[in-house]
Amino acid sequence: MENANFNQLVSFVFGIANDCLVDVYDVGDYRKIILPMIVLRRFDAVLEPTKQAVLAMKQKLDAAGILEQDVALCSVAHEAFCNSSPFTLSDLKSRTNQQQLKQDFILYLDGFSKNVQDIITKFEFRNQIDKLSEHDILGLLISKFVDPSINLSSRPVLNPDGSVKLPGLDNHTMGTVFEEVIRKFNEETNITDAGRHFTPRDIVELIADLAFVPIEDQIKSTTYRIYDGACGTGGMLTVAEERIQRLSQKAGKKVSIHLYGQENADETYAIARADMLVKGEGSQANNIFFGSTISNDGFPGETFDFCLSNPPFGTSWKKDLAAWGLTKKDDITDPRFQVTYRGEDFSLLPDIGDPQMLFLANNISKMKQDTPLGSRIVEVHNGSSLFTGKAGQGPSNLRQYIIEQDLLEAIVALPEKMFYNTGIGTYLWVLSNKKSAQRKGKVQLIDATTMKAPLRKNLGEKNGEVNAALRKKILDLYLAFDKADPEYSKVFENHEFGYWQVTMQQPKRDENGKILLDKKGNPVIDKERSGDTEIIPFTYEGGIDAFIQNEVHPYAPDAFVKPGSEKVGYELSFTKYFYKPVQLRTLDEIAADIRAIEKETDGLLDEIIGG
Repeated sequence: MENANFNQLVSFVFGIANDCLVDVYDVGDYRKIILPMIVLRRFDAVLEPTKQAVLAMKQKLDAAGILEQDVALCSVAHEAFCNSSPFTLSDLKSRTNQQQLKQDFILYLDGFSKNVQDIITKFEFRNQIDKLSEHDILGLLISKFVDPSINLSSRPVLNPDGSVKLPGLDNHTMGTVFEEVIRKFNEETNITDAGRHFTPRDIVELIADLAFVPIEDQIKSTTYRIYDGACGTGGMLTVAEERIQRLSQKAGKKVSIHLYGQENADETYAIARADMLVKGEGSQANNIFFGSTISNDGFPGETFDFCLSNPPFGTSWKKDLAAWGLTKKDDITDPRFQVTYRGEDFSLLPDIGDPQMLFLANNISKMKQDTPLGSRIVEVHNGSSLFTGKAGQGPSNLRQYIIEQDLLEAIVALPEKMFYNTGIGTYLWVLSNKKSAQRKGKVQLIDATTMKAPLRKNLGEKNGEVNAALRKKILDLYLAFDKADPEYSKVFENHEFGYWQVTMQQPKRDENGKILLDKKGNPVIDKERSGDTEIIPFTYEGGIDAFIQNEVHPYAPDAFVKPGSEKVGYELSFTKYFYKPVQLRTLDEIAADIRAIEKETDGLLDEIIGG
């Protein structure tokens, strides 16, 4: 859909809110009405062409005494859902009696198939009908939504000559409309969904590029499963399916795509399921699971070919602890987050205030091991996933687990202010358990922080986009690998990011400088001079012993590593590898500035003294 049509649709929706709901609802509650009405009108518009055929079939089923009618009616509707009530929304707009309108509207809602009833319930829309009716705005609301100048259907509206009058509204654009409406309602009421950052289309397109284009020559005529554990309105799943279908057709392959997602916010879950139904994929709508991915995994033990996510970050996951019936995260036994690694229990649990790395661990647990392609993960993170956590703590352990198993292909640093609700810098992590030969044992870092095209108008915090040309540039850097422009891309051995953390101790001495020994003949530890930690890179030649000899003993000759204190840690730093020093001015430039200042102030001192 063109930007003009998108903007027209968003303005249309806000016009309805302002015309119908003002003085009846607080602005923060507009979404309770507007979001479900968008969904209902979208369903209604899709079902209009087959309405009479559905009613005729219902009459036959009723006469035959058949109670379970959804399958037959949906078949006649040629959709994954149907409505068996006598009405369309257009039929209801002319009702003048509010009580009759209310009864008929409830009958209209009740006429939807069971898979739509779940969506209506999640919106809690029936709770609003009395209020809409009492304030005499239900009819006006319906009338606005059936305005023929706007098309909420997935199919285009045609002119009599067959040309397109109004383009159809594809599923990702529908999701984007919802996200923009939610964002603007929040903005007007100064509400922010902390950590819930909707993924703009340009970033979704880049994620799809990184997920599918590198393996397009390996796509077979088979079935692929795509999963998003933080699916929101389902936009990333929709674009992913479109992209792999396009690439497979280009290669002369025929693929079957199954989509799976999980979402724990009522509204966005309802929207995701609704758009699956509009796509005609009734069974796939059942693959959108409601609940927290962390504490209530909707797909335990299942594996997927592609896992794409923009998980929440910077938000507490204490509710998940409570859902497990726990009070301490160390009591978690979920095998996605507490793994056995190198024969030992290994915790991947991050701080309780940030769940994003739990989503990454969840995706890793769902990677296929027994297929030629394996699994690919592309996930959005903020900068904390690169470095938070000391050696031995969950975040560092997860980085160790990923890198030492050679799962990390690349990380792409994105520009700031690319998301609607946050201005912070973000990163795309690209993982694969079936790396190409040239990538084995290596990690590519891509600095795309300057690759941003300005928007004509900011969308919340978002002030730029990674347009098609810039996406191609990033993808070209990725594909070029170690031959890419080193200004933007660098390739490292896996061990580059590892380090040892050791605790140093020093012996206690008597007044003559002699080392004191305990009863067992071991040095007595000087607690005042002990306990410091040293960070020793894996890349340090000679390892721990050489580091202590070269870097510690010149200043503390009798210091030694506390036995058993060695811990392994991993962290990544874009600043370290892509540091660009500020260009200092030359002496001539500084001197010129001084002379200019002297000239501007010439005689000023005399004036002050003389005055």
